[in-house]
Amino acid sequence: MYCSVLMGGFVNVFTYKQNINCSLRSFTTKTPDLPPVLFQINTNGFVALAKPPAQQEYLGKMPSGFKMIAALLGDLDNSDGHGKVYYRQDSSPDVLNQAAGHIRRAFPSDEGVEPTNALIVTWESMAAWGTSGRGDGLDAKRNTFQLALVSMESSSYAILLYPRDGLQFFSTSVEGESKLLEAGFSEGIVSGWFWNTQQGTYFRTTTDDEISIRELTKYEPDVTGRLVVMVNLYPDETKTRYPIPETSQPRYTNPEPSQPRYSPFAPRYPNPDPVEPRYTNPKPVEPVPPHSRPQHPQIVVIDEDEDLNVNVFAYNLETCANNRHKCSAFADCRDYSQGYCCHCRPGFYGNGRDCVAEGKPQRMNGKVNGRVFVGNSPSAVEFGNNDLHSYVVANDGRAYVAISNINGTAGPSLQPLSSLGGVIGWAFALEQPGYQNGFSLTGGVFSRQAEVIFQPGNERLSIKQHFKGIDEHDHLVVSTELEGRLPAIPLGYSVQINPYKEIYQYDRNLITSSSNRDYVITSPDGDVQTRNYQWRQTITFQSCPHGETSRPAQSTQQLSVDQIFVMFDADNNLIRYAMSNKIGSVHSGPPEQNPCFTGRHGCDINAVCRPGEDLQFSCECVTGFAGDGHYCHDVDECQGGVQVCGQNAVCRNQPGSFSCECSAGFVFASDGKTCIGTFHYEHICRGSHDCDVPQRALCSYTGGSDYVCSCLPGFTGDGRACRDVDECQQDRCHRDASCSNTQGSYICRCSPGFHGDGFQCSPSEPEQTQCERHRQNSQPAPSSGSGFFSFFRPRPAVGQYVPQCDEHGAYKPTQCHQSIGQCWCVDANGQEIPNTRTGPGSTPLLTPLPIGPTPRPDVHPIAPGTHLLFAQSGKIEHLPLDGYRMKKEEAKPLLHIPDRVVIGVAYDCMEKMVYWTDITGPAISKARLSGGDIIPVITKELQSPEGIAIDHISRLLFWTDSMRDTIEVSKLDGSHRRVLFDTDLVNPRPIVTNPAYGRLYWADWNRDGPKIEMSNMDGTERTVLVKDDLGLPNGLTFNPGDQQLCWADAGTRKVECMDPHRRLRRQIAEGIQYPFALVSFGRTLYYTDWRREAVVAVDRQSERETEEFLPQKRSRVYGITTTPTQCPQAYNYCSNNAGCSHLCLPRLGGFTCRCPDAADGRCEERNP
Repeated sequence: MYCSVLMGGFVNVFTYKQNINCSLRSFTTKTPDLPPVLFQINTNGFVALAKPPAQQEYLGKMPSGFKMIAALLGDLDNSDGHGKVYYRQDSSPDVLNQAAGHIRRAFPSDEGVEPTNALIVTWESMAAWGTSGRGDGLDAKRNTFQLALVSMESSSYAILLYPRDGLQFFSTSVEGESKLLEAGFSEGIVSGWFWNTQQGTYFRTTTDDEISIRELTKYEPDVTGRLVVMVNLYPDETKTRYPIPETSQPRYTNPEPSQPRYSPFAPRYPNPDPVEPRYTNPKPVEPVPPHSRPQHPQIVVIDEDEDLNVNVFAYNLETCANNRHKCSAFADCRDYSQGYCCHCRPGFYGNGRDCVAEGKPQRMNGKVNGRVFVGNSPSAVEFGNNDLHSYVVANDGRAYVAISNINGTAGPSLQPLSSLGGVIGWAFALEQPGYQNGFSLTGGVFSRQAEVIFQPGNERLSIKQHFKGIDEHDHLVVSTELEGRLPAIPLGYSVQINPYKEIYQYDRNLITSSSNRDYVITSPDGDVQTRNYQWRQTITFQSCPHGETSRPAQSTQQLSVDQIFVMFDADNNLIRYAMSNKIGSVHSGPPEQNPCFTGRHGCDINAVCRPGEDLQFSCECVTGFAGDGHYCHDVDECQGGVQVCGQNAVCRNQPGSFSCECSAGFVFASDGKTCIGTFHYEHICRGSHDCDVPQRALCSYTGGSDYVCSCLPGFTGDGRACRDVDECQQDRCHRDASCSNTQGSYICRCSPGFHGDGFQCSPSEPEQTQCERHRQNSQPAPSSGSGFFSFFRPRPAVGQYVPQCDEHGAYKPTQCHQSIGQCWCVDANGQEIPNTRTGPGSTPLLTPLPIGPTPRPDVHPIAPGTHLLFAQSGKIEHLPLDGYRMKKEEAKPLLHIPDRVVIGVAYDCMEKMVYWTDITGPAISKARLSGGDIIPVITKELQSPEGIAIDHISRLLFWTDSMRDTIEVSKLDGSHRRVLFDTDLVNPRPIVTNPAYGRLYWADWNRDGPKIEMSNMDGTERTVLVKDDLGLPNGLTFNPGDQQLCWADAGTRKVECMDPHRRLRRQIAEGIQYPFALVSFGRTLYYTDWRREAVVAVDRQSERETEEFLPQKRSRVYGITTTPTQCPQAYNYCSNNAGCSHLCLPRLGGFTCRCPDAADGRCEERNP
């Protein structure tokens, strides 16, 4: 795909983020002496000066036969909707001045650098062709890069930009063979003597070595991925400018005319390791004579202080007005001339986007992956999502780190690597006056790459860590990758690391450090060895470039680490590290003696140390805690004798805080504490308000003397003037129905010849069900004659079996054959269930839940008394439904669970019991819908239980654990617990059941490969249902009525449904914000949204949002479920546990007997 652009003097302007799927656009030149230049923008990473041929003629066959500038040439793909190609022409003063600055720095001798316009092309999130949707990890790798072509009156320049963090893939498949990406400039076919043609110059900035592509982003240590190239866009131009190199260090290369015309460019690279340089610097080349025509474009590395990202040419000037929500709740947003910055408020520290309270202990969670060789072993030890947990006592800089599931081969040899967790100590190191720890600078969002070289064996280990900031549970998140070799340390040997100091060098967005460290190995017999290793690390992060505090307070700081403890716990397969950390000056002046800066203050972990003069200090408990500072306990504000919430309010205590909730019949006043009776609502909203008439608008009391006017559903306006919405213009009715608009509503009626509710219309002769067809075929054909006898219904032949169907057309669960006097049970397809046939005069086994009907598609029965239950903070809310409409005025808390974060919610319709997961316990608990005590179900061997589902027929409980990466099952009372899956899971969250078919569905929101999977409830037939076009599938629900599996995706911002049997997928809604959980009820989907802090209803038939409920207390909403008054019916294969000794697990058409993980010797597994 390509797009044509005429570049010269421009009149029109490209729009922001305009897709490349475009038509030809022409621009008239401002320079009459020079013609316009035609550009073709191609998705394969290049810009051509002529229409390119088919890609088979140039991919892998460079140089090309046409003129092109290759920013990053390869077989690239944007067809999956993630990859985009944007372009625009920009002649704004800001962009032209910025471009002129780049050119002047690259060509300092040029005078009169006055750009007239710029064409900016950005290839964003481009994938390698053929990898999208494969699910092997390569489909998640994306490259983003940019080309800016800047024109002046008589010359042009190309500025190439690559991402700071490096490219994610370096080759694409061309005709079945892997070919490296290329960057360079091709002159194409040029004219020679006597009308002959020949291949023009192909000037490459990469070589046939992959490392040259990796190094595109590393031409200079402090400036990544920026090249300025002087190009000749005007073939007939005779006037050409040349860069003048610096005499001491040439800033460009110019090959000799005798060199081949196909020549790679060898740029200068930093040389961080003098022992093993990756590239040698090219020899200086004399400049081109000023009157000779250049044979190659001039390439110069920009050397500038300003650290720019790949989107160097900004599209928008962002302000606090539009971006305040991106700052932490404990930060202020400030506008600057070029943008906005977030700044933590006093008493908090961080980068403004993430701020934490001074003195507050911090927690960290993450995963460790990679391959490590130990000693001379030819086999690597694999790390696969090993859990990493850390706890930091912030007021004394003490950090504790533990990594689990470490085997006895690697565990002892990992002991010297205290710095694996030392970066956490740096992040929360005790700050000396005037110095900043890592979190103060980065806010916990940074990348760290370290290399360790062990002596004397020269073993090398690479450590890559990505810190992703603070998640919704106030935990810092980190991912770690290990690759390399460790010197072997036998099991039973201990390691001691002496205190050390490390120098950190700071730039705007770059931190480097290196050191040599000694460690002592002691054998069980007391033999001692001293070894050492060299340590180098680089930390990159993104600071706010606009504020006055965008740079570190000190360019050089020293991290002092002591009280180091390392141990491999072989009994529990854990490696543990602990250390005390301080950040301060590199100078050898007298150390700071105040206990607040040494950490020897003895303050409580929930206290802040305040330094005084000399050695004086005081300990102050943080807000919400009380004590002398040396011991702090939570203040129960609700029991303090002071009515903190006012009358008619309920106070709920929380660690370090409290919340107020109004009693029934009361609402909050304007102070947020006082509750006023709802008679004030009636008094104000029935008085002299200016809302529209009650038939069109609602007056809502908001406290004090304030109220809000809002239009009723079916009307639009500001609440003071509402007008009817003509829903018939929105195609809400079925295509075979007519629509009649009414005030505030509309009516759908099926057209003649069809029947239904108007939203779903079917031909008047409804389609027969399987049972009805079976019954009809069992009858003899009716008489074709006429007359009196034709009115009688024919009777079946004597001795013939005729199936019995219920009122919905489904097979009755019990079938009887009167002629032989026998009855038996059947499944949903009418098939006889073995061992249920009885003799004359007896009745077959009746199950608690008989086979139930499958409603026709045109029937949508809604049972009265159905409610929505959803989790919010430390409570579960109760929201009644009137049909599909949410009765918002009757919403109220169902269950208060202080100090808990409830994630998933499920409902058992048999016993009217609510089940939920909470990650703070962690625990799975239950309580009756009618009220009563909280009953613990599972409290052990849980880390982060999130999704929860119930099979009300087989009486089973299923849940996901995103830290253990498991899917588990147990009885509803928590007994007979068994892990169904513990492999190929990264972030499993939602889970739902299909009891009628014995099926289980779940979603894994792994950012590198999200997917939705299915299996039988016994763990067999596991398969991936959906893996393409997924982002963060948070919510999942199953509708047994029409067998639809639906999900809400916070990454693609869509709600979609599919038939899991036929794999038919359709979109229900798009453009939603941040859904978390989803539940289906009839034709309506209800989902919770984190950003809107609301429950949102979507009609599956009209594919439109119908209403929104905003809880009285605004905060994140989590899991959601319904409480149907009647249970969906299906055959119970596990009736009376089906003879199984422990677990009876359904599967499609049957069941399996399984043993729990902690089974005794009496358990027997079998597949009947």
